[in-house]
Amino acid sequence: MVEYLATRVIIFLTYVALTFGNRESTDQDAFQTILTKDGDRYKCVSINQQRSLRHPLLMNHKIQMKPRSYPIELYNRSLTAVNNSLAELPTISCPIGTIPIIQDIIGGSTNILFFHTTNAGERAEVAGAKTNDDVYGTSVSINVYEPKVKEKTKDISTSFTVLLNAQNKSHLEAIGAGSIVWPSFCGDTFARFHISWMGRTHSGRVECYDHECPGFVQVGKVGLGGRILPVSIYNGPQYQINVLLFKDPKSKDWWLTSGNTLIGYWPSQLFTNLKDKATSAFWGGQVAGPTVQENFPEMGSGHLASEGFGKAAIMGDIKIVDGNNKYAKPDIHKSFAASSKKKCYSVDSFGQDESGLHVYYGGPGGCSS
Repeated sequence: MVEYLATRVIIFLTYVALTFGNRESTDQDAFQTILTKDGDRYKCVSINQQRSLRHPLLMNHKIQMKPRSYPIELYNRSLTAVNNSLAELPTISCPIGTIPIIQDIIGGSTNILFFHTTNAGERAEVAGAKTNDDVYGTSVSINVYEPKVKEKTKDISTSFTVLLNAQNKSHLEAIGAGSIVWPSFCGDTFARFHISWMGRTHSGRVECYDHECPGFVQVGKVGLGGRILPVSIYNGPQYQINVLLFKDPKSKDWWLTSGNTLIGYWPSQLFTNLKDKATSAFWGGQVAGPTVQENFPEMGSGHLASEGFGKAAIMGDIKIVDGNNKYAKPDIHKSFAASSKKKCYSVDSFGQDESGLHVYYGGPGGCSS
């Protein structure tokens, strides 16, 4: 079971820095530059000039400002939200008709991404829950911590949800979103909101974070790559972000929202098999990178899952979207929780309640290999 999780869901691998076309951003593209109180600098770019529209498969794409349909909610009470408060995603006050693009991010300085096996010399460990089923979306409450990751490494620690289509084992396709601590990419050890996807171009496959390469079409004001605040404190206040990924059954585009906030979408043209559905979903944490084996970073809260609420990180209120565009609880018989390295990272209290699936996960850094 652990081996299956590690090879199928082991997120994080080879970052391929691709650009399409020769046109670079110009001063005409930027309407305004905004400096946040956290010191992040965003450029407000015309929504019609965003880099994603330069993707070879999106040259004639017409931007969709909202989905044509949403999943039908069951309106179950959220048990996680009773005890957790919402953290805030970075919202940038760009002028109407523009979207925020973060600047001064190191980016491209690492070759780690998620969704398939790691490169030679790299190591990845994962702990969380997975379902193997036809999936058309997922919603989850992600308990946000700031796990410790050594700054002078290319290592990474994530709390993420991933939708994956593995019908073609040699051509995986996936989308994901969540919280990442990633010093070599962001230049600091803050928990930041990132998205990632694996899709295609006219000539092959591409893997990318945020706006590092064309593909994700942004329509909202959430600043990808920005800090999530506040974050949870061990045995103290707990904070979460709510993430929803779902396929619009009419356009077949995959949308990303947080609460009632539309962030953007991956156009269906980016995918082949994933255009129709995902074949599995993952919720949990992963550490990855070239020095992970010698310097295991923290995952989640940095404490083992058995410590429970307020001390261990939790993925809660997990639902999937079924083929009828309705929220549903994941089939418990097709779902499981596991860790690829139990000595360092664990899972606990995996199960269902009226709000959906839940699992505690994580562990300390520095454990011996």
